[in-house]
Amino acid sequence: MEFQAILFWVFALVLTGAALCVIFARNPVHSALFLVLAFFTAAGLWMLLEAEFLAIALVLVYVGAVMVLFLFVVMMLDINLDRLREGYWDYLVPALIVAGVMIAEMALLLGGEYFGLEYMPQPAAHAADYSNTRELGRLIYTDYVYPFEIAAVILLVAIVAAIALTLRHRKDTKYIDPAKQLKVRRKDRVRMVSMPSEKRAGEEPK
Repeated sequence: MEFQAILFWVFALVLTGAALCVIFARNPVHSALFLVLAFFTAAGLWMLLEAEFLAIALVLVYVGAVMVLFLFVVMMLDINLDRLREGYWDYLVPALIVAGVMIAEMALLLGGEYFGLEYMPQPAAHAADYSNTRELGRLIYTDYVYPFEIAAVILLVAIVAAIALTLRHRKDTKYIDPAKQLKVRRKDRVRMVSMPSEKRAGEEPK
């Protein structure tokens, strides 16, 4: 077995174990830390596939920004773990179905030769000046430009929906109403007061 294959199986086992710990860990902070480990391991798999740009993007975007923000939110919020676990086992059957489909896909991908499946030939070795970042950009903005734009629109809709769902009007929360600000007139906010600029010692102001 080649060294690259050994690294792949090591990373795959660590990634699988970290993903299971994310699900079964009782503490949300521990789950977030295991998810960071899963992201790092997935980045290692991307490196083995010679996709350095995707690996760096995975570490910088998810580990460096999203997961750090998520970890701080989890640590600062007072989460009721008992309430969080209510109805946990109701999702067991759908989760097992999804997990079974994913396991079947990985089995067909890794052990396809035992099922008589033929795969595409291995790509040729790249030149020394090959850049997967340039190749990825070329594919995104040429062959896959429409799926890329559709994915961007879906993400935009998800962001707007998340903001709309979390936008709640509370009585104890101060907020600004732009419509009321536009209706304000100068005399409602400014009052001119006439008073002497100087006064003598001992003299009472008028």
